[in-house]
Amino acid sequence: MSDARPRLVLGSASPRRLELLGQMGIVPDDIRPADIDETPLPRELPRPYCARVTLEKARAVRREPGELVLAADTTVAVGRRILGKPLDKAEAASFLTLLSGRRHRVITSVAIISDDGERQRDVVSAVRLARLTKHDIDAYLATSDWEGKAGAYAIQGPAAVFVPWIEGSFTAIMGLPIFETARLLSASGYPVWKSP
Repeated sequence: MSDARPRLVLGSASPRRLELLGQMGIVPDDIRPADIDETPLPRELPRPYCARVTLEKARAVRREPGELVLAADTTVAVGRRILGKPLDKAEAASFLTLLSGRRHRVITSVAIISDDGERQRDVVSAVRLARLTKHDIDAYLATSDWEGKAGAYAIQGPAAVFVPWIEGSFTAIMGLPIFETARLLSASGYPVWKSP
């Protein structure tokens, strides 16, 4: 039996997702970021929203026969409220003020589309931020690390100093749950481990 893998296309421009795939020993054959409207639908809840956007991203990527398209999305949720990527520094400050001293959910959905169909998994983790002072928020905003980050922070960046507790998958909070992604890839005919 041939150990040739299908071609893997990453439907994301995220350097973090590329890095996490690299941690698995995987280098995508191509990167084709999806460009879709990520606006939540009226009254859409965070987990269904994240799953929908992920699948729409995967479906929006041009896929040739024999290729696997992998897409993911990460959503930060406080109750029913979805905190997307902040539009500016003022919105980032409002998100961090809301998250200060409380637990919230981080939902990451992964989808793979291959010749034999679509597969998807959602991973829900919990994160608690410490109580933040105005100085904490201003100093963090000055790093610009909040830009392009759901909920206005990234756990693997400078904001890690604000995170005393998590429950769930650290790599999912970063943007790509390694365990679930490996299982989806294997089920789609892309073995993570090659036979020696």
